[in-house]
Amino acid sequence: MDAVDELLSIRAAELYYEENLTQEEIGRSLQITRWKVGRLLTQAKEEGFVRIEILHSRARRPQLERRLLDERGVGAIVVSRAGVRNEDELQQRVAQAAADYLTALRPSPRVLGVSWGRTLSDIAHHLRDGWSSGTDVVQINGGVSMSQRPGTAAATAVSIAQKGGGAAALLPSPAILEHRATKEAIEADRMVARVLETARAASAYLFSAGAADHRSVHVDSGYLTPADIDRLVAAGAVGDVVGRYIGGDGRIVDHDLDARTVGISLDELRGADVAIAVIAGEAKREVAAAVVASGLCSVLVTDESTARHLLDG
Repeated sequence: MDAVDELLSIRAAELYYEENLTQEEIGRSLQITRWKVGRLLTQAKEEGFVRIEILHSRARRPQLERRLLDERGVGAIVVSRAGVRNEDELQQRVAQAAADYLTALRPSPRVLGVSWGRTLSDIAHHLRDGWSSGTDVVQINGGVSMSQRPGTAAATAVSIAQKGGGAAALLPSPAILEHRATKEAIEADRMVARVLETARAASAYLFSAGAADHRSVHVDSGYLTPADIDRLVAAGAVGDVVGRYIGGDGRIVDHDLDARTVGISLDELRGADVAIAVIAGEAKREVAAAVVASGLCSVLVTDESTARHLLDG
């Protein structure tokens, strides 16, 4: 674009977007054809002179979604950060987007495997009654809490199932056991084994990931101590997926801890046709990158800053 067209492009954009003139009116004002006005407006967007930003809380970033699919091979729902005042508000936007995606998913999953935690609880809250006409829900990792907030994991699964016209199959086990033998005995229990069998055969999975820091739900729930987290970070952990701590390459960093963790394995999750990961926020960028790079999800629901980190990192 030469200097004359650049100035004309800027002036046409000002008249069109700020003065609300029609292309025909702009053509008369600038003494050019209506067709050239249209071309100048297109060039203004292509050159970055004009940036159109949709400020609604449910607005998405289609360009970033396309890039994640083309460059990282993952389907994506990317929410806008425009107008976001804090991280809590961002998390609610992402949870709403995940609820919207799950509602629009066709065919609706016959059995949905879910993890637990703050993000899944928020998604359950945002799902509306009747989001599905008959989806059963099964927990895919242990969630019986030792904290002062018992029942959160079960309540999340039950809420998603009730709103989707189905039943919930709960995994009656802690997420992490103190001894490997105890974990193996629990998974051998007939009731637990049946739930795990259902989990491994789920039509789709919905899960989040946690950052490897002291704010982890595993610390809050009493499974791990802050010192445990420090040790995991020193071993290369960037976060956890369904209670299993991974490094930047998506591999398990502590095999002893993993052997004491109840639920489906990461390889089982990785092999699913539909695995929806809901991960957002600055603290979770590294674990989001590990999840995408190691193929743990087929769809990522995230925010635009995390999406840019995945693309530019």
